Amino acid sequence: MTAPTIGLFLHNAAVQSDPAVAARVARHAEDLGYDSLWAGEHVVVPSPRVAPSPMEPDESILDPLVLLAHLAAHTSRVRLGTGVIVLPQRNPLVLAKQLASLDVVSGGRLVVGIGAGYLEPELTAIGVPMAERGARTDEYLAAMRALWTSDTPAYTGTHVRFAGVDAHPRPVQRPLPVVIGGRAAAAHRRAVRDADGWYGYMH
Repeated sequence: MTAPTIGLFLHNAAVQSDPAVAARVARHAEDLGYDSLWAGEHVVVPSPRVAPSPMEPDESILDPLVLLAHLAAHTSRVRLGTGVIVLPQRNPLVLAKQLASLDVVSGGRLVVGIGAGYLEPELTAIGVPMAERGARTDEYLAAMRALWTSDTPAYTGTHVRFAGVDAHPRPVQRPLPVVIGGRAAAAHRRAVRDADGWYGYMH
């Protein structure tokens, strides 16, 4: 039987949006034996605040990839996870490069947590129709995996398509672990079908 692992969600907003504080928390968590550290994402939030937004509009929240790259330099063992990236609001080719690079600079410690998103004002502001977020999540994940693993990366979908390109470096981990966040039935199905696990953080 595999021993359980314990992760810590870094509330990368408020006080932990201070990079020095976040680094101290990360080092202390690693020293205490935590197995993973996680950082979430909101690019923008509704202003004024409306449900179900988890934070006030003037509250700082660091980009999870930037924060985890910072923490990679201050830790050596603990795994670093995105908990979660709102995948449909990202460009999948750019994100694939960023995630592969983060896995390289962390020495193969990245866990990719993704979700379809739930804040309609955030998705709308970025230009993603709420009704398309599930389909975009499925396509973007498949497209990123093609870039990470294929000798001749290509993908053709409704929302993303490319061929005749390549992207290096590839992730250190083969495969790069992916977990799916979300409380909806569609997220649970996606986790079973397409991922290595389910990310269960609840606000």
